[in-house]
Amino acid sequence: MSEFKYAILFGVFVGTMARILMLRTDYRQYPTYLHGKIIHVSLGFIAASLGAIAVPALIEREYTAVTLLTVAATQFREVRNMERNTLTEIDPLELVPRGKVYIEGIAISFESRNYLCIFTALISTVLYIYFSLPIAIAGGVASVLLGLRLMSGKTIKSIANIEYTPLKFDGAGLYVDNIYIMNIGLKERREEILKYGAGFIIYPKNQNVVQTLANLGQRQAMLHDVSVSLGVFRDSGTPALTPIIKRDLDDGRIGMFILPQNRDIDLAIRIIGAVPILETAIRMPSESKAYHETRDE
Repeated sequence: MSEFKYAILFGVFVGTMARILMLRTDYRQYPTYLHGKIIHVSLGFIAASLGAIAVPALIEREYTAVTLLTVAATQFREVRNMERNTLTEIDPLELVPRGKVYIEGIAISFESRNYLCIFTALISTVLYIYFSLPIAIAGGVASVLLGLRLMSGKTIKSIANIEYTPLKFDGAGLYVDNIYIMNIGLKERREEILKYGAGFIIYPKNQNVVQTLANLGQRQAMLHDVSVSLGVFRDSGTPALTPIIKRDLDDGRIGMFILPQNRDIDLAIRIIGAVPILETAIRMPSESKAYHETRDE
């Protein structure tokens, strides 16, 4: 295997760099500085090493070495469990929780990025062995860009329109437009809500979006991202100051009630629009066979 050492080192380097570029601590502050990043960079290095060694092992007919990839798949599934357990434990301490669906999406993404490291390292090593260093560099860069592209999915602004709507009370009932949010009995709380609160209506662009936005996990993710980015005017023990999101049962519109510390409406609309669409929340009823058979009749 010594004749492939430079190819292996190159593949490990490119694969590890891919994981470093994919590792971002953003407004959600996860993974945390510094220890969380060290864990994931280390796992990325291991994944890149496995991907880089696979092809030379096949060339040298060291088939037992390739079986390490199956072991890696098992270990990286544990990464998903680790992230899920960690986030589930700390989620009750959030003023506005992420929710189980959001947590599952984050856990899946951390597992999948290790597989992208394996893929990047494998492609880079193959190109180095069979072609030349410049071609391997170009292929490595292309693989990294592909990985970054796969990281970025659709967001709310691509499937819905968002508008600001002032809050209003009808008696003790809080409304965003005509969507009932909750009942507020105390006059002092109603005054605080009108002073600090803000309402938004999310208009789905089609029937598929109506079903996607109906998912409780997707709606909770929207509340969490907005509250983390803009702050939230509440503390523990104040249920009346809890941000809530409800849907209009007639047309599927979503009414969002939040209490931002930063009352920048334009910024709030951009933040809501930038919330990722969770994979487990996506619904496509228009793609069902029964739907098309009904339309064709």
